Amino acid sequence: MIRPANFPKGLPGEGSCVVECKGTKIGVIHVAGQVFMRYHFLPPFQTADEEVEKVKKQGARIVIVDMHAEATSEKVAISWHLDGRVSAVLGTHTHVQTADERVSDKGTACLTDLGMTGPYDSVIGARKEPIIQKFLTQLNMKKEVAANDVRFCGALVTVDETTGKAVKIERVQKKVSDYGAR
Repeated sequence: MIRPANFPKGLPGEGSCVVECKGTKIGVIHVAGQVFMRYHFLPPFQTADEEVEKVKKQGARIVIVDMHAEATSEKVAISWHLDGRVSAVLGTHTHVQTADERVSDKGTACLTDLGMTGPYDSVIGARKEPIIQKFLTQLNMKKEVAANDVRFCGALVTVDETTGKAVKIERVQKKVSDYGAR
């Protein structure tokens, strides 16, 4: 089980792992941001540095970092901090896909939020009405998953397997109905 590497020590799971695909070792690292987050984790920048070294010692040539954070600025900052040392920094948390994908000159791809896979006729996946009522009244309302306009969001990152450098990143957003599913 992968969980933020900067969670307190002793919790279940690991902050990184190395998987192998067609003979290439891929390191996957997960860190949580601190800006606007309810809980205060260990610093993600130093933790990411440690995890990058850890997966590289295990032979990972390609390194993907998932930064789960509220602020896009924190996700952009960590991508520049890790620039040239990881293949990609991909942000998660806000459910709304950003349009800021890029590949740096040093070969690190970045997209500050992949977006959600779920119903877009919603407020970040929940039925609209209870969320609007909460904003109007400040009373907690039961959230229910919405059902319409289901989409799959993410990114395709092309990485040179020999160098571990990203060469291309493409945002993906497809309606589930585009795949024939309902």
